[in-house]
Amino acid sequence: MASNGVVSGNTLIVSFGEMLIDFVPTVSGVSLAEAPGFLKAPGGAPANVAIAVSRLGGQASFVGKLGDDEFGRMLADILKQNGVSGDGILFDEGARTALAFVTLRADGEREFMFYRNPSADMLLRPEELNLDVIRSAKVFHYGSISLIVEPCRSAHLKAMEVAKESGALLSYDPNLRLPLWPSADEARQQILSIWDKADIIKVSDVELEFLTGSDKIDDETALKLWHPNLTLLLVTLGEKGSKYYTKSFHGTVDGFHVKTVDTTGAGDSFVGALLCKIVEDPTILENESKLREVLKFANACGAITTTKKGAIPALPAEAQVLALING
Repeated sequence: MASNGVVSGNTLIVSFGEMLIDFVPTVSGVSLAEAPGFLKAPGGAPANVAIAVSRLGGQASFVGKLGDDEFGRMLADILKQNGVSGDGILFDEGARTALAFVTLRADGEREFMFYRNPSADMLLRPEELNLDVIRSAKVFHYGSISLIVEPCRSAHLKAMEVAKESGALLSYDPNLRLPLWPSADEARQQILSIWDKADIIKVSDVELEFLTGSDKIDDETALKLWHPNLTLLLVTLGEKGSKYYTKSFHGTVDGFHVKTVDTTGAGDSFVGALLCKIVEDPTILENESKLREVLKFANACGAITTTKKGAIPALPAEAQVLALING
């Protein structure tokens, strides 16, 4: 797109939502109760996506609220150190930064325990939003955790509306965290309440099953999630790669086999890579061979992210991704 003199400001990817601290056991494969100690790891899917974008050379900004505490200041610093603009970050003096205790079970899957009562991210109010940052987004990316409670839910809806009015592509990764919702039904209902607003949606195979009520991971099931305003629907399949659906074509792109240590952040890395490439060249969305190349790149990013503990330390730079692809 740059060939027609579009300014670089038009490649900004704005991530909206939560950033928190994950406390991860110092030992793998134990329950939270059995863990002898914990390491703190910055996390929160929207923040991970912003850092994934920045690490791949893209322009990223994060919009959200942190506690005015040591952890909140630390997280803001981590964004800054990773080249993510913090113009959309607010600090709440009356609430703490959210915490999550996350353990990797022996089978590599995660178990969560959250401390949000309420945490600062939940208290973001619509009138506090930095609308200039949101209006300058080429892509506006968000999840569903910010829909769980007010006032953050209203802030989320307003931010989406402002981004859409300003011509941004809306990118949605529901990032289901059932323990945070009052019930599974409420989660399903709220996640789907903003479904038809998004241009790009990415779900995991587990989320596909949850949202459709089907245990089949096939085209028919995936297309139940299609809506008329959608440009691209993606289903990530872990090490099996990803499926893609557009109005004109669909298919599967194989994943990469790596030695997996921790799956945290793999989906965020995938999304960051995809969005980076789309802002560089929006025609990717209409060109199947270009899209397949991009998804191969995004799959490689996701794979590399699983080879290290924690999301942010594991997010790759472009050179690492190309090395894996060229094997």
